[in-house]
Amino acid sequence: MSMTPGLIPNIRELFPQEQPAGEGEDVIVEIIEGDDKPVFDTDGNILEIQHADGSITVSMDGKPIEQSREERDTSSWFRNLAEEIAPMELSRISGDLMRAIKEDLDSRKDWIEDRAQGIKLLGLKIEIPGVQGASDGAPVEGMSKVRHPLLLEAVLRFQANARSELLPTDGPVKIRNDSNYATLEQDQTANALQRDMNHYLTSVAKEYYPDTDRMLLMLGFGGTSFKKVYFCPLRGRPVSESVDADDLIVNNAATDLSNAKRITHRTNLKPSTVKRLQILGVYRDVALSTPDYANPNAAQREKMSQQGISQDSFNPEDRDREIYECYCELDILGFEHRYKGKETGLEIPYRVTIDVSSKEILSIVRNYDEETQELPEARVNFVKYTFVPGLGFYDIGLLHILGNTTNAITAAWRELLDAGMYNNFPGFLMADTGARQNTNIFRVPPGGGALVKTNGMPITQAIMPLPYKEPSGALMNLVTQMADTGQRIGGTSEAQVGEGKADMPVGTTLALIEQATKVLNAVHKRMHTAQAEEFALLMRCFKEHPESFVGRCKKPSMEWTVDNFVKALEDCDLVPQADPNTASQAQRIMKVSALKQLAMANPSLYDATAVDTAALQAMGWSNPQQFMIPAEKMGEPSPEILKGLAEIESDKMSAEARMLDSQTRARQVDAEIELKKAEAQREMQEGQSGISEEMMKMASDRQNRLSNERVQLIDLAQDVLQHPEAMAMIQPLIQPALQELAVNKPQPAPDGVMPPVPGVIPQ
Repeated sequence: MSMTPGLIPNIRELFPQEQPAGEGEDVIVEIIEGDDKPVFDTDGNILEIQHADGSITVSMDGKPIEQSREERDTSSWFRNLAEEIAPMELSRISGDLMRAIKEDLDSRKDWIEDRAQGIKLLGLKIEIPGVQGASDGAPVEGMSKVRHPLLLEAVLRFQANARSELLPTDGPVKIRNDSNYATLEQDQTANALQRDMNHYLTSVAKEYYPDTDRMLLMLGFGGTSFKKVYFCPLRGRPVSESVDADDLIVNNAATDLSNAKRITHRTNLKPSTVKRLQILGVYRDVALSTPDYANPNAAQREKMSQQGISQDSFNPEDRDREIYECYCELDILGFEHRYKGKETGLEIPYRVTIDVSSKEILSIVRNYDEETQELPEARVNFVKYTFVPGLGFYDIGLLHILGNTTNAITAAWRELLDAGMYNNFPGFLMADTGARQNTNIFRVPPGGGALVKTNGMPITQAIMPLPYKEPSGALMNLVTQMADTGQRIGGTSEAQVGEGKADMPVGTTLALIEQATKVLNAVHKRMHTAQAEEFALLMRCFKEHPESFVGRCKKPSMEWTVDNFVKALEDCDLVPQADPNTASQAQRIMKVSALKQLAMANPSLYDATAVDTAALQAMGWSNPQQFMIPAEKMGEPSPEILKGLAEIESDKMSAEARMLDSQTRARQVDAEIELKKAEAQREMQEGQSGISEEMMKMASDRQNRLSNERVQLIDLAQDVLQHPEAMAMIQPLIQPALQELAVNKPQPAPDGVMPPVPGVIPQ
């Protein structure tokens, strides 16, 4: 039976004799114009269907109306199915999920407590020295509350280094196209997509950079952070927002996101935001109870304590609504899984949104693609960022690596400070028989004094200072060693690459840097992989909502339409601009320096322009071409070079003239030398005859003298032989003469040659 909506207030009034349902049962009737919508009774049976043309199908005999899947509204695959599910079924789903989420929260209580203690170790809250009797429980007035900044230093350094790599100023995205047959048009489209996507993440989605920066702080601290990529109906565009590990609730049996039975995102929304989502149809338009008082866990309380704020609000209108967005698998009545036309009982993925205060389900949306409805596979909605992989779902962060060390150094610091305070301001003991004092508290100012009654006793016997020791040197050395060890493990130790030999090889320097940053390099590679997954989810979201990108850029690199934008996303991949093999600027500069050295050693093997471009990019210049001359003038010499060449040519001509002049003077000098040489030869020939006669005379005189000396020696030898005793006496006297005679013994000259004459130089 079909009737026009709005003309009947109740089915019972039209058919008083026939009950549309069992006796005494209420019927839920809603008249809503628009698409076909079923109306259920309290048991979940369809008794009425409101069609889009205004007609109504009503059950006349009280039996449920079978509505085929083809008759249901399938205009939107990801529509809110809660509008089509019976209230009893919604209540069952809400109760089951709330109990399951509570069990998940209870399973990670110890992890929450450790996280709260770690937040306190950061030392972000100002704490004054303790006062005796105060609520902080200080046993002695003035005890120190200082905390060692080992953990905080490691977290801040990691955040700064990770931000500079993952969030460059010109945008975090670059385009990757692995095709070997890419055309010029495809390259131009890819470059335009890269520029406009970076503009979107830096200028349109202005929350992306500060939100990611905040996520990196908590990633280094706790070891685990998450990114949620989804289409925001209020902002009308895809967004990628960070989710703190404390707000992503999973069971302790899960090891990663893919095998978690439930993933619950806990968030707090303003009442006005919830109302806007109800107006847009994202949430069911149902009445919600007043939000309950906030009941934060230990980690949330410690976060608020570090900031010095309180979450409690006595005005109900100022309280945020706590919302659970649960990604789970359900078998919902009326939406059972079917395979080849038969129900299988398989639980399939859904996204269920629940208001915690009223326990009302606001939306139920399919969490799988329509293409996989035969065997549904859950869509990936979260990306996990990991510092160091842990033993379970939650990973290892600097809190776990340096937490105990920070605790120990903090305790040692406080002991040293307290020992110094007690040593400078020691307490004392007074003899009770010494005198009656009005007070036992003496505060003597510098240069001042205090009156002490000793009843005649020596003051040294009446008062004895407590024997406090000075701060221990051994304890100070231990603190230094613990801090050095913690800095080395936490990756905050400085690599001493600038000290030592000035001519240290590049390879040695790179080895030192690599050794000091090995742990952070591994962390950087994990973050690079996670950011690539995040950009892949962002691309999927843009493919499903391409209109949210078109027209967003004020000055786009090309005229985007829905078709060419989707085509560009299918042809290219969005990947992080960061280099997975380089985790810091120092490493990048060292690599470029090594490349420059290789190019200088073998200039014929390298493209100098490409090398300099890479060097400028490594130094942070996003447009290196602005410093280079145009390509058409690249082969021409610069004006400076032309001027230098002219000067060289002028110098060359001057040098040639000077060379000719020098050669002429040299020839003149050679002629003069030859002339003087000829004159000298003539003079030598003229004086040769006089020299020969003189030499003959000197030789004859020498020969005669030698002959006389020989005769005298022979006579002397005969006399000596006749008197042997004289031989021993005279031998020492004649020995030098005999030796000289042996040395200067004249040699026989060849025939026709005059013997040499001593003192005369032969010609």
